[in-house]
Amino acid sequence: MTSKSAALPALNGHTILLLLISGSTATIAFDLWGQWLSPALGWASLAPIGLSRSLLGAFGLPNGDPAGNLMHLFLVGLVAYPVGWFYIARPILTRFGIGETLGGAIYGAALWVFAIGGVTAVAGLPLFLNFTGITWVALIGHTLYGIVAALTGIYLKGLRVR
Repeated sequence: MTSKSAALPALNGHTILLLLISGSTATIAFDLWGQWLSPALGWASLAPIGLSRSLLGAFGLPNGDPAGNLMHLFLVGLVAYPVGWFYIARPILTRFGIGETLGGAIYGAALWVFAIGGVTAVAGLPLFLNFTGITWVALIGHTLYGIVAALTGIYLKGLRVR
């Protein structure tokens, strides 16, 4: 399913569903890892809603739980990150011959740099959260997000071809 030049997806109903479904499955994987499996293994628990709330508060916006959930689950997980994968990262990476699964992992690591390296600083939190346990759990979580989004996209495009 990888080509040397991945065309940008047309903006239509199928693409919107592709974005929402891949974002949903990737967000579920991210949250299951970070809020259930990682703590069950004795590792840190991710708090993406807390990070979203901190960022909103840094801009003087409403930052209660509903706003944090909206930001993490919908704006970021279902919209922004999938758009970034399908319209920016995937086309660039496939031009360099990087397959979608590896490309998804690279994209996820880039999301980690953005979220834990950049968003935390803007939100007034320590850069990379001082490289504590949550930092590494977040790296795995964001990488997992990228891989699941990519694989879901491959699967859904395969269904469409049938």
